[in-house]
Amino acid sequence: MHVPNRVLVTRHSSLVPVVFFLACLAFHILGTWSVPLIDRDEPRFAEASREMIERGDYIVPHFNNQLRLDKPPLTYWAQVASYKIFGENDFAARFPSAVAAALVAITILGWGQKIGGDRAGWWGAIVFTLSVQTFVHGKAAVADMWLVLFMTTAHWAGWELIAKREMRNANWKWWLCFYVSLALGFLAKGPIAWTPFLTLAAVKYFSREVDFARHFKFVRGILLMFAIVALWGIPALIQTHGEFLRIGIGRHVIGRSIGAMEGHGSNSLGIYLLLLPFYFVTVFASFFPWSIKLPALTKKLWGDRDRADLYLLSGAGIIFVIFTLIKTKLPHYTLPAFPLLALLVARHVSTERFVKTAAIAMGCIYLAVALFAAPFVARFFPAAELYRQARADLKSEMEFGAVEFQEPSLVWYFRSRAHGWMTPLKSKNAAEFMARSGPRFVILPTEMAEDAFGNPPATWKTLSASGFNVAKGKHVDLTLILKTE
Repeated sequence: MHVPNRVLVTRHSSLVPVVFFLACLAFHILGTWSVPLIDRDEPRFAEASREMIERGDYIVPHFNNQLRLDKPPLTYWAQVASYKIFGENDFAARFPSAVAAALVAITILGWGQKIGGDRAGWWGAIVFTLSVQTFVHGKAAVADMWLVLFMTTAHWAGWELIAKREMRNANWKWWLCFYVSLALGFLAKGPIAWTPFLTLAAVKYFSREVDFARHFKFVRGILLMFAIVALWGIPALIQTHGEFLRIGIGRHVIGRSIGAMEGHGSNSLGIYLLLLPFYFVTVFASFFPWSIKLPALTKKLWGDRDRADLYLLSGAGIIFVIFTLIKTKLPHYTLPAFPLLALLVARHVSTERFVKTAAIAMGCIYLAVALFAAPFVARFFPAAELYRQARADLKSEMEFGAVEFQEPSLVWYFRSRAHGWMTPLKSKNAAEFMARSGPRFVILPTEMAEDAFGNPPATWKTLSASGFNVAKGKHVDLTLILKTE
């Protein structure tokens, strides 16, 4: 049977994004099984997802049998689905972020092709994928890449609604995509996902002729957005008696805005003012190597920009300004701006030889890091190393405690076999904890172990590991004292 050439071309064209998605996914998952989960955020997310399965409660997350109200549940749901497929392991915990990163690349590809042609679409996706922060967070078991995905789809949908301003009725599919993306973004990481509204406000300020109210239908759209969030939010508030709102929004949104949390930033007014340029400096590392072109690109766009440039600049600028004003600061907070920056780079400098050379160089470097460096550094994670040594002796009914080194990685690794909860202990309580009946173990700094258990019973096992406490940035020597009966 003769198949028209047009049909063959269409089928071929439709497969290209699928192949590109799979290539991006493979790029991001390489090495995810080699490096243990990094304290503190990765094991917190991974363990909370496992406890969702154990409890059969997919509304309110828990970590180590305590409420974990820091983040909404979408990332946990994605990890739960991954566990069902791959089992409860490091790779499965990180796999959803790789999927989200690959989906962001496909989104940039589609959006870029519309606002700058095929070259802009492809290079925008490549620029984003090969940025330093994307490489890191595309492999991390955290919520950031899901936030980036839904903020990017919301920004794209918002652009489509603006670009079709001459139409009598805006495309309802883009309208639906805009508000559903905002809702899912909130379920990924909270109200920061709604910053596309501010992008619209900025564009409205510069382009007063656009009839935003008619195309965005804000009242019904916001109602739809809230309705989607409420499907989870109302049961969560009921189950926690309002604690999810007080802690999730009050502490982790408002608290991060007006004060530095977990040592990320400063509560001093003087230091706060000194840190105002923080993201405009760290972007050169986070968005490397493409950040090399940002100064020249900024100068060019200052005097010559079109409507698409204005939209992309507004979205990226608002994200940088918001996190500049917030007191808690981490370099990856501005990651949602990277798809917009990638499209700007792709539209204006993708023809330069530097872009192709940098892409090849960074791709090779990243592959070398994932395949060779990652297995090398794995031995410096003491919780994973202790678990590897003790795994054969662990029993499901075991209880365990930790002195000083009480990082979430202990919970993630040891609870895969010992289903009790980690008990935080002080050095003076370690011996008493081990004297209780039943199989148990305790983990503590080696120098403390020598004082507390100078002559342990012959039936007990002593294991040791050295490594690096990433959360505190210091070397640690740990000892595990284990009683099997």
